[in-house]
Amino acid sequence: MQCPKCHGTMETVVHQGFQAHRCQQCQGMWFAMGEAEHLKDAAETIDTGDASQGERCNQVDRIQCPVCVGARDLVRMVDARQPHIWYESCKYCYGRFYDAGEFRDFAEYDFGDWLKDRKVSTRF
Repeated sequence: MQCPKCHGTMETVVHQGFQAHRCQQCQGMWFAMGEAEHLKDAAETIDTGDASQGERCNQVDRIQCPVCVGARDLVRMVDARQPHIWYESCKYCYGRFYDAGEFRDFAEYDFGDWLKDRKVSTRF
């Protein structure tokens, strides 16, 4: 599988029978439908990317699903509970892509996230 952001090679990461794919270059992560919820407890272990690198990659938002055939565009999504987190999702296979460090942030909601959410700018 190729990374939808940088086109690097994705490696499979397995934790307690659930799997994700992590880009060997930009460290972004791809989750098949439902896998992200099962892997939240392992976020610190499997999302090994640098969050500042992820922020730079987050600027790239027109990407295609690495799984679906036929060049399906991913849709930019905002986590309702943590609106400072922007991830991409496929409306056909329901897979999700998180930039480096973004899944760790998604998996944990604390006071710092609450403060970040108060400073989020409007998105178009």
